[in-house]
Amino acid sequence: MTTEEKKKVGRILLGAGLIFAGVSHLTFARKEFKAQVPDWVPLKKDDTVVYSGVAEIALGSALVFGGKRKQTVGKIAAMFFTAVFPGNISQYTHHRSAFGLNTDKKRFARLFFQPLLVWLALKTTE
Repeated sequence: MTTEEKKKVGRILLGAGLIFAGVSHLTFARKEFKAQVPDWVPLKKDDTVVYSGVAEIALGSALVFGGKRKQTVGKIAAMFFTAVFPGNISQYTHHRSAFGLNTDKKRFARLFFQPLLVWLALKTTE
């Protein structure tokens, strides 16, 4: 498999993951996602979850079906992953259990996955 083919597969998998996460924001995991919304966000937690879910579906779709603008989409996805990182920090610092992250150790370990998502968004779209 060539480097370009690997990037395409990675981009599609990342996009599919975002679409799945976005749909789960709007349906079966809505309550779980509310645990990640920091208290300082000036919107209702449910509204924040819905808006971020819609954004994830849009970004995921753009990664899967994007063409000429894949680098731009990758940068936007990286910015999105960076923007939602405070939610992961909030979940850790406020000891909120969600998605099986029911210990501080698990919530802390989760923090290291967000930079990986940023890297994947940039690397698979360069």
